[in-house]
Formats: sequence, structure tokens, C-alpha cells
Amino acid sequence: MDALSIVGGGIAGLALAACLDTKRFQVTVHERREEPPSVETSLAMWPEAQRALGGVGILPAVRAAGSDFGGMALRDGSGAVLLKARAPGVIGVSRAELLRLLDAAVPDSVARAYGPVASLPRPGLVVGADGVHSIVRRSVWGGRSRARLSPYLALRGIINEPVPPGGGGEYWGRGQLFGITPASRGRTYWYASYRSGLGPGGIDVEEALALTRTRLSGRAAGIDRILTAATPGETLAQRVWTVPYPGSYQRDGAVLVGDAAHGMTPNLGRGACEALIDAVTLADLLNSRPVPEALRAYNRRRLLRSQALRVASSAMARLALAESAQPLRDELLRLAGRRGGKPGAG
Repeated sequence: MDALSIVGGGIAGLALAACLDTKRFQVTVHERREEPPSVETSLAMWPEAQRALGGVGILPAVRAAGSDFGGMALRDGSGAVLLKARAPGVIGVSRAELLRLLDAAVPDSVARAYGPVASLPRPGLVVGADGVHSIVRRSVWGGRSRARLSPYLALRGIINEPVPPGGGGEYWGRGQLFGITPASRGRTYWYASYRSGLGPGGIDVEEALALTRTRLSGRAAGIDRILTAATPGETLAQRVWTVPYPGSYQRDGAVLVGDAAHGMTPNLGRGACEALIDAVTLADLLNSRPVPEALRAYNRRRLLRSQALRVASSAMARLALAESAQPLRDELLRLAGRRGGKPGAG
């Protein structure tokens, strides 16, 4: 039986541990903490990610716990609709609930090791599922692979109110973005992003929330209602980090999955989805092929696609958070909305 160590007990790490053949691999998951996330947020599960969840065996439970995105409106900073789009089949699910379901799917035969990882566990294959600041990536791929700090601050949270009537969607202002989407149990998931000098570490959430209210309040009724209801204890505030192109996802007995491989800005809503697809793809290959062959096949299947999404997400961030080009951007979006059908109230 081959030893296999998964560094990181998040979405990618747990999904991989749930799918690996424990008759073929002696699996250990190294996790920093045992507790669920302290602040609840929501994730968009696109159809490809749902197929991966089906491979894990938890898709029905995720559907039962989640909410349908339905239609989405793209708005200017004042709330006027620029264009409308549908997201058919996309499910919004609580990150905490998804982690709970993934954790429950991990076989009892998988060993758990809690606490920070100071050095890579050996012997055997090491899987870096430990996020944008991955110790596996830094140890094997070197200093040039360190995460890069973007200029953006991101806030997100869930409030115990339904989406404001006519207020859902994404608001693109001058250098700032605000999103409002349905969350499970009739609640609302919100998120905001803009350039900020706060951080990168030790961000005071109350200060970040106050700054967000100063920047965005009074621009649109839907935003005002959300920011009035948001509290520091139910808000996550972080600087946005990304991961540079690593050249390959496998090297020297190690392989990368999830944010450790392709940490991206959140603007396409694909980070968690790609992490799930990574994990299920890698597990299927490891379960059916010799390890070296499986790693090469995983690299071929996942490298270019996930890196293309990383680049596209960064481009979307620049578009959504445009400053001097904001009037031209909005006019082009209005034109696209008119060609696609007359914008409504949203």
C-alpha cells in the first residue's frame, strides 16, 4: 500500500480524501484546525463542479442544502440594470455546509493529523491542498511560486434576510464591486471588493466594514440595506492573493490541487469549483493508473484549463473594478444589454 499525504483539509483536500481508494493508498490528511469556518460564506457550484460532487457522492445533499441562483442582473454603481443573465443549474451552498458534507464523506480509514505542517511529510506522494500560501508549493516549486498580493480587499458574509426586492445582482461602480445573491434558508449572501491599503494580515473587520459603508452607502438602496444589516461577527475581510503560473502541477513526488495550484481572484466564482474538479480528477487517475502516469495525466488535463480560468478571473477583476475606464465600460454593457433584450427593473 502506497503512502499518500494530503496537506490541507479544505475543499480540495477533503474531496480527494473522500475519493481515493484506501485499499491502494494509506491516506493521511494534515489539517490546521478541527473547527468549521467561524464566518459563513456561500459558494457557487457550476454544473462541472456538481458532477465532481456526484463523484464524491454528496450531490443530492448539496442540492438539498443549497439555493438556486436563478437570474442575475449586472448593475451600475447606482443600481440601474446594465444587462441581465441567467445562471441555469448553478447552486449556491454554504462553505461551512459543503465542508461538513465533504468531511463526512471521508472514510474512517483515512488518518487525520491536526496542527501546522512545518515540513513535508515523507515518504510517499505529497498533495498540496493547502491554499494560496501553500507550504508544499513553496517547498518544492521554490520562492518564485510564492503567492502574490493583489491591490484588492474583499469582504463577504451572509445576513438573515431575503434578497431585497429588485436589489439582487452585481453592482459595478468606479473601482468598486458589490454583489447580492440568494443563500440557503431564504438568506442573502453579499460580497464587496475595492482597492484598499488595509492588511495584508491582521485586518480589523470592524474597520473594514466601516470603510465599506463609507465608500458604498448612499449609492443604491439594495447595498444600503445589506450594509446596515451586516455585522463584524458575521463578516469575513481579507486581502485577495493569487498564485503565479507554476509551470506544472506535479514535481518531485508532489502534486498541487485547488488554490495551491491556481489561486485566483473571486470574480468568476470558480475557485471552489476548480478545486473540486482537481480533486476528483486526480483521485480517479490515481485509483486507476500507476502514480507517475496518473500525475502526468492529471497535469495534462488540469493545468491549461485551470490556468486559463485564473487569467480570465484576473481580467474580469480589472474590468469590474475599472476606475478611469468605468464610464466607457458601463456604456458598452448597456449597449450589450439592449441588444440582448431591454433591461428591466431586476
